[in-house]
Amino acid sequence: MGIYEELQARGLIAQVTDEELIRDLINNGKATFYIGFDPTADSLHVGHFMALCLMKRLQEAGNKPIALIGGGTAMIGDPSGRSDMRQMMTAETIQHNCDCFKKQMSRFIDFSEGKALMVNNADWLLDLNYVEVLREVGAHFSVNRMLAAECYKQRMEKGLSFLEFNYMIMQSYDFYMLFQKYGCNLQFGGDDQWSNMLGGTELIRRKLGKDASAMTITLLLNSEGKKMGKTQSGAVWLDPEKTTPFEFYQYWRNVADADVLKCIRMLTFLPLEEIDKMDSWEGAQLNTAKEILAFELTKLVHGEEEAEKAKKAAKALFSQGNAADMPKTELTEEDMKDGVIDILSMLVKSELVPSRSEARRAVQQGGVTVDGEKAEDIYKTYTKEELSGEGLVLRRGKKKFCKILMQ
Repeated sequence: MGIYEELQARGLIAQVTDEELIRDLINNGKATFYIGFDPTADSLHVGHFMALCLMKRLQEAGNKPIALIGGGTAMIGDPSGRSDMRQMMTAETIQHNCDCFKKQMSRFIDFSEGKALMVNNADWLLDLNYVEVLREVGAHFSVNRMLAAECYKQRMEKGLSFLEFNYMIMQSYDFYMLFQKYGCNLQFGGDDQWSNMLGGTELIRRKLGKDASAMTITLLLNSEGKKMGKTQSGAVWLDPEKTTPFEFYQYWRNVADADVLKCIRMLTFLPLEEIDKMDSWEGAQLNTAKEILAFELTKLVHGEEEAEKAKKAAKALFSQGNAADMPKTELTEEDMKDGVIDILSMLVKSELVPSRSEARRAVQQGGVTVDGEKAEDIYKTYTKEELSGEGLVLRRGKKKFCKILMQ
């Protein structure tokens, strides 16, 4: 089985152009491909996970990845899948985020000896002459076709700014520049990027001729990845300072029964033959599958040692109601009032909820436990003595845990 056939078997490919050419390129290690990442935060999250795993798979098969950091496009903002306009960021913030991205990507992609590239589209976008862009690039785009694109349709009702309207042209120009500068002959992206990606392919062919070797492939990176990368309280980050290895493990340990085998197939590097045997698993076996998924992905992002610690901590939590390696919140004297702290303050301080009102709802709805006992009184308080030593394990729902200690 070639790598293209493996991607199909893992359920990654949604649609492609020039399928036979693409199959030949990646199966024979002849693809130089790119995936774009807009640096809108200082950490990647699990919504980027599928893209990173894909780059790793293709590089191991002899192909060359280009991680395109959108330092230029981040100043505009991608309207795809959004109901409002993105916040503007400073050049300094964007550069800081780019630096953080490369460090995290290096766990997946080998950048040594020219085996992969990381480039920033700010290098060519920020120096463009506006009139030149209109003449050399804008002339190849039909406004009627652009407005028919799904990414713009979603924004038309609330209002699409001219700034965002240019995003498709900029992304298309990226592919054109990568083709020219680095011989990039393939682009990957989520299915919500399809129109933008086709624009890049069309631009190359119009400017350089119909035989220009530029293909497009689209994967379920965003529709699946963004959904998997969000929880009720926000994103699940790859940065251990934002999402601890334990929290990361617990997130995957608690995926829905209906999603676990799909996630194993798409995201882990377990052999397909081994995964195929899991297809008939049900009931308690699905819990075993979730433990496999959580361990494999935590190992991939944080290393085997952290994955083992997270696995051990999760087992201890459920068997004993306590665990040494779970996230901790240390309280100070300033957090106490008359020598005690109430349950709502503990929930907010531990960041298990964003506000006291949500903390109150969580308690009233029966979704909070302290050391395994359900918290039913929103006025319940805890003393410094109770929080000393081993502290207390505060839990919200099935996925969020924190050990509360006195400093």
